[in-house]
Order: sequence, then C-alpha cells, then structure tokens
Amino acid sequence: MMRRIAIGGSTGSVGVNALDVIGAHPDRLSVVALAAGNNVELLAQQVRAFRPRLVSVRAEPARRSLRERLGADCPEVMVGIEGAEAVASFPEADVYFSAIVGAAGVRPTYKAVAAGKQVALANKESLVAAGAAIVAEAEARGVEILPVDSEHSAVHQCLRAACRSELRRLILTASGGPFRRTPAAELPSVTPAQALRHPTWEMGRKITIDSATLMNKGLEVIEARWLFGLGPDHIEVLIHPQSAVHSLVEFTDGSMLAQLGEADMRHPIRYALSYPDRWEASHPGLDLARVGKLEFEAVDRERFPCLGLAYRALERGGAAPAVLNAANEVAVAAFLEGKLRFTSIALLIEKTLDRCPDGPARSLEDFMEADAQARRIAEELLQGGSCA
Repeated sequence: MMRRIAIGGSTGSVGVNALDVIGAHPDRLSVVALAAGNNVELLAQQVRAFRPRLVSVRAEPARRSLRERLGADCPEVMVGIEGAEAVASFPEADVYFSAIVGAAGVRPTYKAVAAGKQVALANKESLVAAGAAIVAEAEARGVEILPVDSEHSAVHQCLRAACRSELRRLILTASGGPFRRTPAAELPSVTPAQALRHPTWEMGRKITIDSATLMNKGLEVIEARWLFGLGPDHIEVLIHPQSAVHSLVEFTDGSMLAQLGEADMRHPIRYALSYPDRWEASHPGLDLARVGKLEFEAVDRERFPCLGLAYRALERGGAAPAVLNAANEVAVAAFLEGKLRFTSIALLIEKTLDRCPDGPARSLEDFMEADAQARRIAEELLQGGSCA
C-alpha cells in the first residue's frame, strides 16, 4: 500500500534525507505536501521531483519567488505558521514527517496528531516543549509517534524484543562532539566555526551546536521520557565517540540490547517510514572490522553543564523543559552571531530557568506561553550583559 507523506522542514538536512529515502521507494512512498523555510531554489527542485499538492514557505517573498520559478507547474502555496500547520494536517497525508527545526515545529506536530496522522518525529522540541499536551492528544486520537532521532529509533527497535514491563533503563549514546578532549581553559574562546565541525554527523547548524554542548542529548533525555514513559532516574547518557551504537536498553534481569548502524540518518528515517516492516537499503551497513573498537565513558558534567540543566528541567517538570528549550534556542543563535561565548550558553539557560516561575502546563497554549516568556527573559539577560 502506498503511504502518502507530508514533510515539515523539507529543505533542512533531515528533510533532504527523508526525500532521499522516499525517492528510493517510489512504489511504497509518495509526497503530498511540503513545508519549508525560505530556501526557494531547493524547494523548487523538490516540487519538480515529487509533485506535492500543497507547499508552504515561511514568508510572502518566498511564495512569489517559488511561483515565478515553477510557473504553471506550481502547486498551492501557503505562508507562515498557518501554511506549516496545513501541511501537517493535510487530509491526503497518511504520515506527517516532523523535521522543522526548533520550537517552530511544535504547533505543526500537534496539528498532525490532532488530525489523526501517524507522526515520524525528527523535531525533538515538540516533546521537549509540549510533551504532556502532545502525548495526551496522541493517546486520545490513537496516533502513533515513531521516533526519527537515531538514539530513540535505536531504543524503539530494541524494545521490539521485549515487553515494556521488562525495561529497567535506557542508555542514550553521545559522540561527545568536537570538544570532548579540549582543555577546559580553551572552551571560552571556542568559535562557531570550531563548534560546527562535528566529528561524526553532518547536521544543521543549530543541532550541531547542541551536540557540541551536549544539550542535544539533554533534549533527547526529555524526549525519551515522553516516548517511552520512563522518569529521569531511568534514562542515562554515555559518551561513545565511534557513534556506532546508537542506544542501549537494559532489562530487569540485567541483560542489555543495543542497536548498531552507520552514522547515517537515512537508517532511522527508513525505519520510521516503513514500520512495522523493514525495507532494503542500497547503501552498505556497518563494517565492524573498520570501526575496530567500541568505547564508552561517563559524561563529564562540568565540561557539559547543559546536560545537567536538561535533567534539572525534567525533574522540575511542568513548563520547565519548554523554558529550557526556548532559552537554548536564544543562546545558540547568539553564539552563532558572535554575541555570546560558547561557555555562556549554559549560563544563559540556567539564569533563564531561575527567572521563569512555575506555571500551569497542561494545554498546548500553556507551553507556548512559557516558551514566549522564556525567550523574553533570555533576550533581556543577553542584552543586559549578565551572561557575557
């Protein structure tokens, strides 16, 4: 049976990989809607290749440019958050592939769930910022959320071998990023160019910085809480520089299962789009002889304070994870613009968490208000120079 896919974030790195997977299975997968930002040139190529019925772009100039490029072949084009939500809930779609970067992807993910779409989730911020609301809606609608992050996909695959009641803990692996061995005294002077040189993965700018600070792993801990129903005491992180073991699960008898594979996002994307089946891949699998060794080590929380802040937000609960995520987006953007030191990213997040009061956190609007408040506070702290 043909599965009809709507993609949010089609011109980002994960969206491009998703389209590569879809293009490799034209008899099984088709594209019916695409949401992108303002990369009109790439989006036009995607529209010509996959012929979606609906497209969304971030702003009106991008819509005009896309129409000029495509002429009579241009499908319906919408703009802004309304367009992104329309793509996510597009009636003809069976699956919404959620890959819009950051908190901008939360509302479209929620809309897809509310519309009864199966969700392939690459936008971890959806569950970080509004996990309670989205999971409650998914349960009410009978919607399945399939993880696309390699770590959560690994856990999902391992859990197919056992009952959830047999699970003791999850172990998410992290490469350690480019600064795993950098002397601590050199970290304050790290440049964006240095932080964007990830040793293993090729990703977008924001997620690459998150990997360098290990905030990406902290966000994944919070995401895992909602995907698998475990508290923070049962979700751990280990440094694994080879990035061959994508995650492990430990069961109540002490035994463990791990999922291994190449550091290639097409593997978890294909798994999410083919589940519960497994489809063949044209590219090779993991060559263990080439990898040679598998190393694991504990996380140095002093070197990577962002991970501890994520655990703190998860334990605090309510809207705290939404505050954490919003402050991190502000901090990463400031670092990339040269307005904040690398080591001050965690400081800005911590001060924002301290300043934001606990409030109600039940509906999507509750979480979005916490997100907006956190951004205002983080920007005030940044402008005030207290985190320089």
